[in-house]
Amino acid sequence: MTLAVKASPTTTPTRRNNGSGALNPADGTYLNEFRMEEGVDISYTKFHDAIDNSPYSTVEPPENQLYVGWTQPGEWFNITVQVAQAGVYTADLLYTSNRGGTISLDLNGEPATTALTIPSTFNDADPISWRQWHHWNLARKIAEILLPVGKSVITIHILSEGNMNLAYFDFK
Repeated sequence: MTLAVKASPTTTPTRRNNGSGALNPADGTYLNEFRMEEGVDISYTKFHDAIDNSPYSTVEPPENQLYVGWTQPGEWFNITVQVAQAGVYTADLLYTSNRGGTISLDLNGEPATTALTIPSTFNDADPISWRQWHHWNLARKIAEILLPVGKSVITIHILSEGNMNLAYFDFK
């Protein structure tokens, strides 16, 4: 069974959303204004000018995929999952990280994992420095988590390094 989870993030307050309304200027479109007035930094994958579909990505993300970015140690956000069958699920994570880092997961307010290592996606061969934040990878089986039947809240904690883009977890 595959359970794909799209982030429905909340986070500790910040002064602005660096993605929606800033990097992606407010123009009346859903993607450029998604949760624009909230503190979580959200952007989406773009395929013009070889941004998120660059040859330096390990995997190509879906176009217009929302993700949480501009992460910093100490920040956190929540995702909600609805599970039909209780069990131990492995989680794949679609992400970028120009320097690596660590995250952890809580389930319904209780620790569910220890620190999980996010490998760096930095690639010296890329001649465009800002694109280091857009080398997508899939961390397969990055975590195992026991999910109960019904709705649960998973909190993702940024533990070290930051500057990661976290698109989604795919629970299997």
